[in-house]
Amino acid sequence: MSYEQIKDLRPALFKRYCGVKPDTFQTMVRVVSLHLAETRIKTGRPPKLSIADQVLMTLEYWREYRTFFHIARTWGLHESSVWRTIRRVEDILTKSKAFNLPGKKKLQMSDHEIEFIVVDVAETPVERPKKSKKPTTAARRSAIL
Repeated sequence: MSYEQIKDLRPALFKRYCGVKPDTFQTMVRVVSLHLAETRIKTGRPPKLSIADQVLMTLEYWREYRTFFHIARTWGLHESSVWRTIRRVEDILTKSKAFNLPGKKKLQMSDHEIEFIVVDVAETPVERPKKSKKPTTAARRSAIL
């Protein structure tokens, strides 16, 4: 679903779809377009998606955690193009520092109590044994009769 199809949604439905308010979305689009206008090299093929669609695709990835393959099928792109686009938009938004959460001290000094903490552990690395050149059996194969 492109930005043109959802831009007329009510703010509550817009936030429900992509996770941010329409004003925040417009700010994200503005930050990305300013950065791309400053650093754009006028060579190569122009992107297939508009900047608003690129930001929307990134927000869909963050919100739904779908694979790049599924996002690529939805938007009609190649998987590597989706990865590059999301990576570029993430880097631009992170470097802009316009969308950072307040620091730990600011959150600790708040006047309200924290009732619960949610921890996302979906992407924890799996611990595996280290590979070595040692034999895996306790005895050498030549000692086995």
